[in-house]
Formats: sequence, C-alpha cells, structure tokens
Amino acid sequence: MPTQERSLTSCGLVSVSFRQLSPPAILALAKENDLGLIEWGGDIHVPEGDLVTGRKVGEATRSTGLKVAAYGSYYRLGGTDPDAFQPVLNTAVALGAPAIRVWAGNTGSEAADEAIWKSVCADANRIAGLAEKEGLRVALEFHGGTLNDTPGSARRLWQELDHPNLRSLWQPLPTLTPREQNESLSVILPHLSHVHVFHWNPGPPVDRRPLAEGAGDWARWFGMIKPGYPEIPSLLEFVVADDPDNLSADAATLHKLLESVPGVPARSIGS
Repeated sequence: MPTQERSLTSCGLVSVSFRQLSPPAILALAKENDLGLIEWGGDIHVPEGDLVTGRKVGEATRSTGLKVAAYGSYYRLGGTDPDAFQPVLNTAVALGAPAIRVWAGNTGSEAADEAIWKSVCADANRIAGLAEKEGLRVALEFHGGTLNDTPGSARRLWQELDHPNLRSLWQPLPTLTPREQNESLSVILPHLSHVHVFHWNPGPPVDRRPLAEGAGDWARWFGMIKPGYPEIPSLLEFVVADDPDNLSADAATLHKLLESVPGVPARSIGS
C-alpha cells in the first residue's frame, strides 16, 4: 500500500529499541519506516526529571510529523518514595505524552505476599489520580518480575484496581505458554493501552528474531485486538541485534499484518 494511503497512527517504535541512537536519529528512522508513533524511554532519551529535554524531544517529534505515544518510565509502583512519581509526571507533561508506562512493583506475582499486592494497588490508584489531573493515563507494563506477569495475576490486578485512569500494556512473554499468551491478552484487552510488538525465540536460549518469523502469532493477536479496538497503538521493540538496519523488515511485517486484519479497513487501521 502506498505510504500516502496508509494510516500511521497505530504503528510506532519504542525508542529504547535503539538506546545507542539520539532522538533525532530515532525520529528519522521512524519516519523512514512509516512509523508514526514513538514511546520515548525515560532512561536515556528523555531522562526522568529533565523537563528541558522532554519539551525539546516532544516538539521535535511533532515537528517531524510524528506523535508521542507514551512516556516509558521506570517508576515502580509501591516503592519507598511516593514523591518519586512527580518528576516522572512532570517530564511526561513536558514531553506531551498522553500516557505514562509504569511497572507493577518489583516482585513477580508468584513470590508476592499480600502486603506487596496492597502497596502496589494503592500506589497505582494514587498516581492514576495525579496523572488524571494533568490529562494523562497510567499504563502498567505487562512484564516478568511484576504483579502484571501472568493471566491470573493480570485478572487479579483488574479486580483490585479501581481507578478509571489505569490501563495496561501487553507484550508476549517468553515465560508463558501459547495458551497463556492468548489468555493474558484476553484478560488485559478491555484495559489495553498499547502493545509492544516483537518476536523472541523462547529458547533456550531466548533470543530476538525477525518479526516475520512470529507473523502467525501476531496475526492471531491482532485478530483479537484490532476489530474491537482499532485505535490501540502497536509499537515495535527488540529488533534483532539492536541494529537499525533490521528495523525496515520488521516495520514492513507490521504494516502487512495490520493491513490484513479482517474487518478493519486499511485506511482506518488504528486511526
């Protein structure tokens, strides 16, 4: 499909895929590959608390014709310093991000006791309120070593969290079986903020592979997501060898997958 006919509003890139590149280089790479959204990472590209960089990168994103999808923070819910979220929020506001990614604690659900669950959920509700006042959403990473790491733990989280401003990310975790991957997506789907798109060989050893090798899985997952939730952003991450030269093939696969989702007109995919 010619670029001018393709909606770019659901295809994007997670900036930490290329920590070695500057923000201008990432913007150029994204634009070259018809990726209209950027999730900017809070560890290197837009450091937490650096409002000057936040404003600069946000303005550069928009002037390039792209959009900020989210601010990828490393804030851990239930931490010992509740004030640590404020600089994260300030930076996301400076960046012009619509959402902030956070982590559901630093303990996996299998090892977490009731005190950890209570602390993480209370903090999630608290910061969701703070973000809502600034017009931003909060999205919990779906990741190992957190309370959002299995279908069962995700189900419990969304039973216990009670703030309407909370969402969740989703990505395939190599620790889960194919059935658990599907189940976790089903549980999170009503709360889904955006997805991180990549393909890993589950191993051993676990390693990054071209997205095309996982096209069958992603066709199924996009078939679950896009017909009912066409606006969910799909952001590429974990390119093979962290090599920018490998992005174009993954981007082409992503576009092809989204354009083939049944029931979603090509011009409105993710629009």
